[in-house]
Amino acid sequence: MKSKDFLSMLDWNREELDHALLLAIELKNEWKKFGGHSFLPLQGKTIGTIFHKPSLRTRISFETGIYQLGGYSLYITEKEIELGKRETIEDAARVLSRYLSAIVIRTFAQSDIIKLAEWSSVPVINALTDYLHPCQLMADLQTIYEYKGQIDGLKIAYLGDGNNMANSWLETAYHYRIDLRIGTSPETMPAKELIDNVKKGSGKVLITHNPIEAVENVDVIYTDVWASMGAKEKSEENARKLRQFQVNQELLKHAHQDVIVMHCLPAERGREITDDVMESKHSVVFDEAENRLHAQKAILTLLCKD
Repeated sequence: MKSKDFLSMLDWNREELDHALLLAIELKNEWKKFGGHSFLPLQGKTIGTIFHKPSLRTRISFETGIYQLGGYSLYITEKEIELGKRETIEDAARVLSRYLSAIVIRTFAQSDIIKLAEWSSVPVINALTDYLHPCQLMADLQTIYEYKGQIDGLKIAYLGDGNNMANSWLETAYHYRIDLRIGTSPETMPAKELIDNVKKGSGKVLITHNPIEAVENVDVIYTDVWASMGAKEKSEENARKLRQFQVNQELLKHAHQDVIVMHCLPAERGREITDDVMESKHSVVFDEAENRLHAQKAILTLLCKD
């Protein structure tokens, strides 16, 4: 029987997150040095990857990572199983558990993956929902640690839509002693229950509608598209609400001189972030994208260990 899932940053405690973070760095270093791994924890294991949304980084990084760890990735589209339509999520979970060693799912509703995990006897990994994106956050933490040598004590600004990335940063602030500033409009706020939950945890959070207040003396600036996948009909509306939160060179003047700028991609250059910032010395966007591979290998290794 499985010991854990990874549906949310709150599913794991601080010690478990730190273990995954250090393992991701170790796996990355080993791959860079030797071009491979000396152990294959997924050998003989098949990992089901269910995708209800288009994907570049998530699908390719998971499939590549599974291969590098010795496993086989089985790609499953929405049309093939119509999860919750052709048969119930409960029944599908029990069937898939008989075939697979773990399930990776990228879908819309957080409630669907919670139900899938409840009825699955193998680990379930959240590869993105409209509510949370914890695998991206693990890659983000790895990138920050590589550049800053720490996570606790940092000032981190998230600018833009209060979407799944903002929500995952709030969950992170529950575990880590970070000073999180979320700069957004009053109409694009992240989940209130997660804002309230930070008060019970290690970090602190400031919600501000002033972009300069959000980035003042911060170590990290983070942004995402203003209208997430599945909400593109709000693109122009959100652009009007969030225009002042664009990450540009003028805004960077208020942050630390060695601030790093992050974006989970895909980016709409010229909207939430300018070209000159994306290509500047402050940008670590493509290191961050690369770390999706290694962070997810760590998650798979820990969840699928015998």
